[in-house]
Amino acid sequence: MRQRGRAWLAAAAVACAVACAVVGPGAPAWAAPAEPAAVVDQAARVHTATLPNGLTVIVQPDRRAPTAVMMLWLRVGAMDESDREAGVAHVLEHMMFKGTPRLAEGEYSRRVAALGGRDNAFTSRDVTVYHVQVPADALREAMALEAERFAHNAWSAETLQRELAVIREERRQRIEDEPQARFYEQFMATALLAHPYRRPVIGWMANLEALDAATVRGFYQRWYAPNNAALVVVGDVQPQQVVAWAQQTFGARPARVLPARAPDAEPEQRGLRRLQWHDRVRQPSVLLGWRVPKLHHPDDPSSEARDALALALLAGVLDGHSAARLERALVRTADPAARLADNVSAGYDLSARGPALFLVSATVRPGVAPQQVEQALRAEIERIARDGVSAAELDRVRNQWAAQQVFALDSPFAQARELGEHWALGWPLDASARLLQRMPTITPADVQRVAQRYFGDATLTVGWLLPQEDAR
Repeated sequence: MRQRGRAWLAAAAVACAVACAVVGPGAPAWAAPAEPAAVVDQAARVHTATLPNGLTVIVQPDRRAPTAVMMLWLRVGAMDESDREAGVAHVLEHMMFKGTPRLAEGEYSRRVAALGGRDNAFTSRDVTVYHVQVPADALREAMALEAERFAHNAWSAETLQRELAVIREERRQRIEDEPQARFYEQFMATALLAHPYRRPVIGWMANLEALDAATVRGFYQRWYAPNNAALVVVGDVQPQQVVAWAQQTFGARPARVLPARAPDAEPEQRGLRRLQWHDRVRQPSVLLGWRVPKLHHPDDPSSEARDALALALLAGVLDGHSAARLERALVRTADPAARLADNVSAGYDLSARGPALFLVSATVRPGVAPQQVEQALRAEIERIARDGVSAAELDRVRNQWAAQQVFALDSPFAQARELGEHWALGWPLDASARLLQRMPTITPADVQRVAQRYFGDATLTVGWLLPQEDAR
C-alpha cells in the first residue's frame, strides 16, 4: 500500500533510495550480431526486445505530448555491495556524470539541456537508475549520450576525491543533521543483523572516507553490463524505431558474466529487539517493525503470497486514508484529551529483494509516554486480530489502492518507473494489473489471519526516538 507522508517515512526514503534484483546465471559471451528478438506484451501494451548483447529494451508509446522519457535501469544497488564498499553504488551513480574520453566532466548534462531536456539519477537498495526527459525528436541523440557514458565512464582519482567530499556533505545534510534519518538508520541496523538492507544506501561516513578509485571502478566493471540493464522508453515514439536506435547506440558493448548474487543471509529472529536513540528532537517518536513475508511474484499461488497481499491490505486498513484505524484511535479521537499522537503511519512494501518489514510509527504527543503510544499502536493490530475487519472497510482500501495505481501512472515518467521496477524484480511488465485482479480475492478473514499470525514479540523490533535531555 502507498505510505502516507510522515516525517520518519521521509527519513526512511532517504535511507532506502538516494538520488530488486532477480537474475539467473551469468550471461554467455556475446554472440554474433543478429536481429533483436522482439515480442509485444498485449496485456500491458508494452513492446519489449532483447538485443544480442543481452540489453532489455522496453517501449511504451504515449502520444499525449511530443516528449519521451528514457530510463536506464541497472540491476545493482546497495544490496550488492560488501560491507567494506558500502555506499559505492551511490558514489558510482555520481561518477557517471563525470565524463568519458569523449565527454568532458559535466558535458553529458549540458548536452541534454541543449536538447531541451533534463536528467537525473537515483540509487536504491536494489537498483541504480539514470533518466532523462527530452523532446521526442531528440531521443536518438539522448540515447547515444547515455550509451557513451554507460560503456566508457572515465575519471581521475582526484575527481573522485572531490565528489566524495560532495557526497559526505550530502550525508551530513540529509542524515547526520536529520534526527529521524539517523534514527531510521539505527533502527534498520537493529532490526537486521546480517542482510545488506541494514546499511544505508548512501553508506556510513567511515566508508565514504575510505573509498578509493579502484573500488569504484571495480564495481563499475563488475555490474555495468548490458545483460544487467534495461532501457525503458515511454513517450511519443515508434517502438520498432526505438529498438533499432538501441541496437545502434548500445549494441556494441558486449555482455559480461555477472558476479554471483549474495543470498538472503538474514538469520531468523526469535525475540524482541529494542532501540532507544536520543537526538535533537522535541517530541518522541515510536517505530515498530515486524519481519513478515514478501511477494516473490504477482502470480505466486502460495499461502505466503496470499499473506503478503493480505498484509498490504492490512496496512491500508491501519493507515490507508484519513479515517483509517490508527488515525482515529491515536490522533482524531472523539475526546481531545485522549489524543496520544500528532501523526501515525503504517507501511509495507510488497516487492523487494531483501527481507520485508511491516512498519508502524507515531510521533508522540507532548506529555504522553512513549510506552503508552507503543501499546496503543499494538492494540489496534490486536483489535483486528480479535474482531476482524468489515467487507466495506476492505473494499474502501482496495478501491483507494486501485485509484492510486491509476493516478500514479498519469505521467510518462511514472509509467517508465513502474515498467523498470517490474523488470528489476523479474516480474511480468503488467504486474500491477495482475495484482489488482488478485486483490478482490483477499477476504476479511485473510486480513484477520495475518494480524493474528505475524505481530507477536518474536519478530518485532521496537525503536524509540527520544529528546537528548531525556538521556541525562
